[in-house]
Amino acid sequence: MASFQTRSKNININIVQIYAPTNEAQDEEKDAFYDLLQEVMDKLPKKDINILMGDANAKIGRENTGYDRIMGSHGLGEMNDNGERFANFCLFNKMVIGGSIFPHKRVHKATWVSPDKVTENQIDHFCVSQRFRRSLSGVRWLLLGGWLNCRQRE
Repeated sequence: MASFQTRSKNININIVQIYAPTNEAQDEEKDAFYDLLQEVMDKLPKKDINILMGDANAKIGRENTGYDRIMGSHGLGEMNDNGERFANFCLFNKMVIGGSIFPHKRVHKATWVSPDKVTENQIDHFCVSQRFRRSLSGVRWLLLGGWLNCRQRE
C-alpha cells in the first residue's frame, strides 16, 4: 500500500496493490486473501481516494447484472469464481472496476495472453472508490509487461 497527499489537506490517495490467488487455488487460500485485504480496506478513510489495483486473477466478464453499480458491461470474457469473489468484494467496499466501464479494443482489455497467443483474459483490474468514479476518464492496458494507462479528469 502507498499513500499520497493531495492539494486538499483533507483527502489523500491510497493505493493498494494486490496479487490474488489463482482461480484453481483452494477456497481457504482465497478466503484468507480476501479477509486480509478487507482488513487493509477497513483501515482506509472513506473520504480518501482509495485505489485497488493489480492482479486479482479474476475474470469479471461483461455481464453486470446485480453489479451495475460497480462495473460496466465492457469486461472481457465470462465471470469465473474469482471474478464473482472480486465483484462481491468491490460491491461491499463500494469500489468501481474501472476496466469494465470504458469501451476499448480487445487488445486494451486483455491483461494476460497465453503463450500460444490464443487465449486472452482480463484478470488485472484498476478500481476506485465509487465516490470518485467520475474522476476516471479511461482505463486501458497495454500488454508491454502489463503497463496500465489510466487517465484522470482534470
